[in-house]
Amino acid sequence: MKNNPVVPYILIFALGLGLIFFMSLYGIEQKEEIAGADEEGKTEESNDGAASEDFDPETFVQGQCIGCHGGDLAGGMGPSLVGLSDSKEEIHDIIKNGQGGMPPFGGKISDEQIDQLAEYILTLK
Repeated sequence: MKNNPVVPYILIFALGLGLIFFMSLYGIEQKEEIAGADEEGKTEESNDGAASEDFDPETFVQGQCIGCHGGDLAGGMGPSLVGLSDSKEEIHDIIKNGQGGMPPFGGKISDEQIDQLAEYILTLK
């Protein structure tokens, strides 16, 4: 009797579906724990003064800006952030409300943090 070459693919497919099913059941069991962790993160990011003290503009830039503005912030998909001649207020407005393809960060970080970020961007040479 000759082996059917499709059988291994069907077995792999069935194994994959079973794995996805059991992983989703595990996720459902963990959803309250995940939601609790998410809520804890939201309280830490509140717009009070204590959260602003922990804000590091350089870390924020490395995590959020280099994808579009390049690793050295000299430009990529987005324009260069090095040596800007814009005022701090203009940069604050762009960060808060977005511009062109740049998303707004106004609801994600506080105005004080946006000010710190604008000051940091103005120091880039």
